[in-house]
Amino acid sequence: MLNNFSYRVYYEDTDAGGVVYYANYLKFFERARTDFLRTLGISQSDLATKEGLFFVVRKCVIDYISPARLDDVLEVSVEVKNISAATILMRQEATKFGVILSRLEVEIVCVDSLSFKPKKIPKTISELLRH
Repeated sequence: MLNNFSYRVYYEDTDAGGVVYYANYLKFFERARTDFLRTLGISQSDLATKEGLFFVVRKCVIDYISPARLDDVLEVSVEVKNISAATILMRQEATKFGVILSRLEVEIVCVDSLSFKPKKIPKTISELLRH
C-alpha cells in the first residue's frame, strides 16, 4: 500500500544555489516514515518506553533524479515492500507534480532499546505494516 505525505521545501533545506541539499532528502524520507507510522497508530516514543524497541536504519540506497527547489511542495511516498522477523524493507519516492525527484530503498531493523541487538517485530506491529 502506498502512502503519501506533503512537505514544503524551506530555505534551511537548500544549498547556496537554492536547490535541496542532497542529504536533506533523507530528512524528508524520515519524516514520511514517521508520519506513516503515526497514521497506523504507532508512536515511536511508545515503542521505546512500552515495547523496549527502536526502529533503526540499517541500509539505504538513494537515487537523485531531478532537483527540488525552495518553496516546492514535495509528495513523499512510503511503501512497505517486505517484512521479515526483525527487518522492514521500504521504498520511498519524493515527487513534484508527479515527477520523481529522488527514490530511496531503505532497510529498517527492529532492535532492543537497551542492547541495540535485533529484536523480533511484535506481531501487532507487523500486521499493521502489512495492511
